[in-house]
Amino acid sequence: MKIIVTVKQVPDTQEVKIDPKTGTLIREGVPSIINPEDKNAIEEALRIKESNDDVEVTVLSMGPPQAESALREALAMGADRAVLVSDRAFAGADTLATSYMLSKAIKKIKEYDLILRGRQAIDGDTGQVGPQLAEVLDLPQATYAEQIDIQGNRVTVKSNFDSVTRVIEMKTPALITVTKQINKPRFKTMNGVLRAFRDKEVVTWTKEDLKLNPMRIGINGSPTWVRKTFIPSHNREGLVIEKQSGEIAEDILNFILEKTLFRF
Repeated sequence: MKIIVTVKQVPDTQEVKIDPKTGTLIREGVPSIINPEDKNAIEEALRIKESNDDVEVTVLSMGPPQAESALREALAMGADRAVLVSDRAFAGADTLATSYMLSKAIKKIKEYDLILRGRQAIDGDTGQVGPQLAEVLDLPQATYAEQIDIQGNRVTVKSNFDSVTRVIEMKTPALITVTKQINKPRFKTMNGVLRAFRDKEVVTWTKEDLKLNPMRIGINGSPTWVRKTFIPSHNREGLVIEKQSGEIAEDILNFILEKTLFRF
């Protein structure tokens, strides 16, 4: 079995700041990490590899050259191969352009049985790339996976939505997006890091390698774009009432009537 895991390098959200004048993210000096749920996807691929014979795990990412560090981390965790799709022409890509470019890279890889990726990225929170990628590749898909079971060429995926449990069975090749509930990603080992830099390589493909339609990449291929990013401001003051329970209810009612928030 051959598994492809698509990963994205994102800013560490705990360190992100926004330029108040331009409304854009300040990336300078902000550490980058593997998108958390993508790391769950890597872990799930490695668990499948450990419990099945002849499984190969390839990690694939689209991004600037520095995204190689995310792929090296995935290799250190235990992935076999890494491919970085990187070109200045890809800048400004929305989810549609991103899924198109990733699909071209996957077709160049050629052989795969399963594509895994995180449900969504923490820097955009759209959750669109996975389903769009499945549509472009004409693959069956299951999203929000919390459990994956593989028997031959059949995959069973379990997802939970509040009080509803969904179980989907499909044939490979297929695409699955996972949530953080599916597993706990492993830590890198020193030997894993050494192998990632000494014995493994990150292959880089540009637009020339993938033979892309120039009107479907970067800004040209993106029908949506971010107009402005900002931190919501909260200027309203709260009201704290510290009294006995009966008096609290009476004070809340009087406050509502005084502010004409409700009329009889």
